[in-house]
Amino acid sequence: MTSIEMIVAARARLRGEARRTPLLSSPFLDEMAGRRVLVKAECLQHTGSFKFRGGWSAVSGLAPEVRKRGVIAFSSGNHAQGVALAALRHDVPSVIVMPSDAPRLKIENTRALGAEVVLYDRAKEDRDAIGARIAGERGLTLVKPFDDALVIAGQGTVGLELAEQAEEEGVQAAEVLVPCGGGGLSAGIALALEASAPSLTLRTCEPEGFDDTARSLAAGKVVRNAALSGSICDAIVTPEPGKITFPILTRLAGAGIAVSDDEALRAMALAFKRLKIVVEPGGAVALAAALFHGKALESDTVIAVASGGNVDTDVFTAALQRFG
Repeated sequence: MTSIEMIVAARARLRGEARRTPLLSSPFLDEMAGRRVLVKAECLQHTGSFKFRGGWSAVSGLAPEVRKRGVIAFSSGNHAQGVALAALRHDVPSVIVMPSDAPRLKIENTRALGAEVVLYDRAKEDRDAIGARIAGERGLTLVKPFDDALVIAGQGTVGLELAEQAEEEGVQAAEVLVPCGGGGLSAGIALALEASAPSLTLRTCEPEGFDDTARSLAAGKVVRNAALSGSICDAIVTPEPGKITFPILTRLAGAGIAVSDDEALRAMALAFKRLKIVVEPGGAVALAAALFHGKALESDTVIAVASGGNVDTDVFTAALQRFG
């Protein structure tokens, strides 16, 4: 199980490798939300998302003799790029198992980072089984996208930074809204906040119809999504919460929030217009919750994590045309 000590250790390994991403604000967004809104721009992280932190934490945390054999990961794109870059910088091979309907940009970027990409049908095939089979055949270490203690520790470094930046901004209490797929980022941030900023409460944010974490938190047990595809927020569509992440979120997270695809697209357009950042649909759900689900919020200040910016040009253009 990931601990605050592991998160602090991951931060030490990431020093000089990961960016300290900014905490952004806009009076226009504050007025729209009816409260203070701060945005943690992880879309400006290496590879365009927070996933680089977890990828580096996992690869750098392996024993040298294990690491040199190489790593394998399965991902719709952001975890893929994070692990691929970490492997490239450590000069070890990487294989990435990706859904065939992942954004073309993410597939191309992953290949450009030196990884071997294996595509699969997410509606018919089991990525966990595919990853485990290839790992066994080639002697690779499987780096899971969220249910991995070292990965969660790396993502938790976002929370350590966020707590420091909130203090710098004079924030005494706030709800921290985090895009959530399997829960690695949410769980890591929650653990970091518990230790360094207990007055900040984490809330998970997901697309409507794929809000397995919100429904699981409400039910007190793991509840699967009925479908495995169909949302524009592809980066955070997972079958169910993770076995490691869900107990952490059950203990530390508030009620989850679900947003529509249109709300995510509108949040993307507003992030570009008011903050001058590019955010992908899955990475925009927390900002969408902050702006359009005020009745679900309690604090006068919210901090929304913009978790990724790897969006295809046509999707981004459509968001700007509709809501820009």
